[in-house]
This record gives sequence, C-alpha cells and structure tokens, in this order.
Amino acid sequence: MMTLKVNGRDHQVDADPDTPLLYVLRNDLELNAAKFGCGLGQCGSCTVIVDGKAVLSCVTPLVLLEGKKVTTLEGLGTVETPAPIQRAFIEEQAAQCGYCIAGMIMRAQALLESNANPSDAEIRRHMMPNLCRCGTHLRILRAVQRASQTLKSTAGTRGANVTSAK
Repeated sequence: MMTLKVNGRDHQVDADPDTPLLYVLRNDLELNAAKFGCGLGQCGSCTVIVDGKAVLSCVTPLVLLEGKKVTTLEGLGTVETPAPIQRAFIEEQAAQCGYCIAGMIMRAQALLESNANPSDAEIRRHMMPNLCRCGTHLRILRAVQRASQTLKSTAGTRGANVTSAK
C-alpha cells in the first residue's frame, strides 16, 4: 500500500510498485483524461505532470512517485472554470479527434509553469515528444501562445499562476 498524491489529494493505492502510473490513474482513481496510446512512452497521450515536469505515465512505475505531486488534466480546471491552457485549447479549436489533447495540454502546462513566456521555438521543442495524428499542430502551437499571452496579461493582477483556482 502506498500513498499517491494526485491533484492535491492523497490516495491509498494497493498496487505492485512496478505498475505504470497510467493504469492506477485510469483503473483505480477513475481519472480518464490520460490515454493509453502506445504503452511505450513514444506518443505522449498519457502525459501528466509530476512535480512540475511532464511525465509519460505509461512508462512511469509507481515506485518512483512516493512523495511526489501528480497533476492530471482533471486537476487543472473545471468545465465551468477552465485553466488558461484549457481555455486556449478550446478557443483555438486545437482538438480534432481529441485523443492526444489531454497529453498535449499537460505538456504545455508543464512548459508554462516553468516559462510563462516561451518563444515559438521553445514551444515547438517542448511539445515535440507528443504526437497528434490528426495534424492540428499549428492550432496547438497557437493555443500555447494564447495561454502564454493570457498569463502575461493577468500577471500584474494575480501573479504568474498558470492554473485556475478550483
């Protein structure tokens, strides 16, 4: 039995320490935004944030997560109050089939948490591990740029917090 901190809450998890985080998120915690794509860490559809860094949950065993903070798409915002990155993806219509979008949003969120004003080259480089088979890459790029602009415009009034208050 181990304690896993996900989206600000502690969860008691009874799973083999070698179990991939993705399986626990989806099967035990019923957090279904992260998707199983390839199971090899090559597509990014399972991306979550662990202690501020984008992590491929399909190849990350539970044993590596003791005492760390895991954030999934469900932890960013709500339907009523989406986080800036979620709102930007909606406004830019960045999803086509939608399968990769949770992973894309989480990878973009990790970037904006470490750099609220990335250049286009930095965005492209950071997003490269995640694949979109529908080809909405330019919309995704615009969504990350839009979220960055939102952060810059609100930084003076609320600080550079990139997640919405839940």
